[in-house]
Amino acid sequence: MSLSITLTINGVERMLALDDPRVTLLDLLRERLELTGTKKGCDRGQCGACTVILDGRRTNSCLALAISLDGADVRTIEGVANGPDLHAVQAAFIAHDGFQCGFCTPGQIMSAIGLIEEGQAGDDAERVREGMSGNLCRCGAYAGITEAILEAQAHMANAERKLVA
Repeated sequence: MSLSITLTINGVERMLALDDPRVTLLDLLRERLELTGTKKGCDRGQCGACTVILDGRRTNSCLALAISLDGADVRTIEGVANGPDLHAVQAAFIAHDGFQCGFCTPGQIMSAIGLIEEGQAGDDAERVREGMSGNLCRCGAYAGITEAILEAQAHMANAERKLVA
């Protein structure tokens, strides 16, 4: 039996047939849609490597059953840059060496974008560290990650102020 759902993924509406109601959003993204930037780390919602933005909120895609997401809007790491122009968070991660091996980086970036968009980043490093505590980095690049998020948040806030003015 095949079940159909519709998802908007990185701004593109996709009609998908699911042969198994137990497939997670993570597996759907990686295996069916070949969006492999979202990583499978622990597969238990503990590491954050699979973080995506689901209907405007940070979500561990390994814990979300695809069948329950009919009509949802999903943004993955593949959907944050604007053509050749990196997202402010991506650029800040590069500028502050917010990665080493790079495995956790997509999830870190998606979580950081969500943190900023949710208005939870502020300008306090401790607040950022707390907000990012669901994303683990085995290499220990936390200082660079925190600095990158603070810079990106300030950059995005300045850009928004210029648009309003």
